[in-house]
Amino acid sequence: MADEGFRTIWLNPDDPSIVQIIDQRKLPHEYCIQDLTSWQDGLVAIDDMFVRGAPLIGATAAWSLYLAALHGNPAGAAVRVAAAKLLASRPTAVNLGWAVERILRIVDSTTDADLAQQIRADAQAICDEDVQICRAIGQHGLTLLEAISKRKGGGTINVLTHCNAGALATINWGTATAPIYLAQQQGLDVHVWVDETRPRNQGSQLTAWELARNGVPHTLIVDNAGGHLMQHGQVDIVITGTDRTTRAGDVANKIGTYLKALAAFDNGVPFYVALPSTTIDWATRDGVRDIPIEERDSTEVSHLTGIANDALTTVRTVMRTTPISNYAFDVTPARLVSGLITERGICEASEAGLASLFPEEANT
Repeated sequence: MADEGFRTIWLNPDDPSIVQIIDQRKLPHEYCIQDLTSWQDGLVAIDDMFVRGAPLIGATAAWSLYLAALHGNPAGAAVRVAAAKLLASRPTAVNLGWAVERILRIVDSTTDADLAQQIRADAQAICDEDVQICRAIGQHGLTLLEAISKRKGGGTINVLTHCNAGALATINWGTATAPIYLAQQQGLDVHVWVDETRPRNQGSQLTAWELARNGVPHTLIVDNAGGHLMQHGQVDIVITGTDRTTRAGDVANKIGTYLKALAAFDNGVPFYVALPSTTIDWATRDGVRDIPIEERDSTEVSHLTGIANDALTTVRTVMRTTPISNYAFDVTPARLVSGLITERGICEASEAGLASLFPEEANT
């Protein structure tokens, strides 16, 4: 990550019937490569969060449909069956549907004999495009960090993040982390406050691991510490990612993002959201009302996984009878968002703002 060679999903160079991913459930304690040999493996990887982050989920769906075509007979019918199952797996992240629909257009125009190779080429293209998109997001977001550095006379830029919107959530570079990595490469003094992000701890397990691997100074904090830090002037900017952004600028992201936006608004701290255009839901305006919010298994809340006696161990932390609610996402209204950082530039979180950058989509 933060270099051109890193990837979160790739085709095995020695066996094109195997797609490989990083098993993110085991980070930061173990770095394990997981083989996907069927579309069902891809479905499990998405459902059980071997892979996380909207762009990577979309890419995994595309590669899963390649595997469906490779092994299916007839190939087109197999891809359609797999597509229906994949679409039902994670309802909030829009990249999943975007990638599946993109592949299904290939099915409509390609013979069964050529289908697997055509889908393989497009799945690879989806990944290559995402790397370029995230780097462009980084270049635009870098201007915000450069302005803060200039205002502070070269002093430390304190960025607060929530969840993981890093390289592990994309193919490389990440969305919220891309400006941070580029700022570091420019020699700017940047420090990141990393929310632990309960219940799956994507901040403490993934973002902190990424930043450490790239040598970026960072400090892990509990989820509810962000407001305190903002009150005391220790946060210069908040940058998060998003799993779905409406055409009006409402943002769905990991549960707890809305509370960070409220704290930032109350303390006059800029709150930016970094997103690829593939994450924009042009068919939806009202995020609070119309974005489906995934509810996940209660064990994500009741159990914690970590190292004990040099082995990965999962323990239950509550009574067996405790009722549990586990909403995976919340929606931050556009009025609380200072701006949206996209591959085409930074815009106001509004329909007009997004339309100014993506007129070809806004007019459809």
